[in-house]
Amino acid sequence: MHRTPGDHPHDPRQEHRSGRRGLLRHSRFLGRGRSARRTGEGRPVARLQWRASFLTGLVAVVGLCAYPTVKYLDVLNDTGEPMSFSRALPDGVPGPVRASAADPTVRMPTGPQAVFRTTATLGDGTKIGVTTLHGKKSGFTGKVWVWAPKEYYEDRYRNSAFPVLIALPGSYGHPANYWAATGHKLQQTVSDLAALGRSRPFLVVMPVLNPDRHYYDGSDIPGQPKMGTWMSDDVPDLVKANFRTFTSRDGWAFMGSSSGGFVALKQVLQHPDRFKAVIASGPDIRPDSPLWRGHRAEMRANDPERLARRLAARPGAPDVYVQFQIGTKEGGRANLERFMERYAKGPVHARLHVIEDGGHNARSYLRGMRDASLEAVSRVLLGPTPAP
Repeated sequence: MHRTPGDHPHDPRQEHRSGRRGLLRHSRFLGRGRSARRTGEGRPVARLQWRASFLTGLVAVVGLCAYPTVKYLDVLNDTGEPMSFSRALPDGVPGPVRASAADPTVRMPTGPQAVFRTTATLGDGTKIGVTTLHGKKSGFTGKVWVWAPKEYYEDRYRNSAFPVLIALPGSYGHPANYWAATGHKLQQTVSDLAALGRSRPFLVVMPVLNPDRHYYDGSDIPGQPKMGTWMSDDVPDLVKANFRTFTSRDGWAFMGSSSGGFVALKQVLQHPDRFKAVIASGPDIRPDSPLWRGHRAEMRANDPERLARRLAARPGAPDVYVQFQIGTKEGGRANLERFMERYAKGPVHARLHVIEDGGHNARSYLRGMRDASLEAVSRVLLGPTPAP
């Protein structure tokens, strides 16, 4: 029979031997063949062990090298750890307060420095910190959350002041301030709009609104904790002690929603020499806490309508800027329009931003701030100045 080169008759024994040799070679490669162990050919096993040791060591070295970066970017959770808003200081270690800047509009931190602990970290590495403030003037003790934008840490702004936005929540605002929760994205909104030139890079300060689950109208109601003084004096004093701020009211503003909107509006109208602007979202217009019972005169002294009327009639009064917000799916628009018609005169400037399909909630109000209101108040406030 004619055979082509390489053609051989079929031999089952040859196929068996060939298959076994292939299996044996495969077993030796994996280091598991009995022949390899029996003949002392342990090099495949040793090679795998060496590779495993090498990879383990490599992972360990990479991990040690990457840890500082991972820690800095807060990939590892550091919630609850001490922190500092000064990159020049070790985290959580209070340091000496620097001397005043040459610019008279800038107030360098006056001290003493508070101890802040991390509650959240944003995607850009900035952190929200919380401290417990013992109010020297009000006598009230409560928590205050603060966030500083990334610009605050940049060397070009090391001697510059930053504008302050005191953010007040709705409802009781106790024991927490919901603007300090990253889910609402207030801080991210400020960062985004600042990058677009549509907002100042605010220091966002978020104190508790009430001492318990009752409404105090952000006022010094007789016989009750002095929540008016807490907002107007103690909270700003904390900010001045720890951050670079403006010496004038041109760098101070409030924002608030619902009951917090009432307090924010009242503070600006009551203290126009300290605060210049406010974003009041779905606010009450008149004080309505049941704790006012028996104190009618004091309640009237904390009525935003009366405060606005008095300010509008005051010769030489400083200008204040009120940015109202209201959603189309909530009530109260007529009250705000009536307020503007009656009291937006002279130094009292008021505008209304209507949020389409907006409800009485933080999400809608933040959308309104992103669309118009944050930019509106930023126009009348000072921003940081980079070093030449």
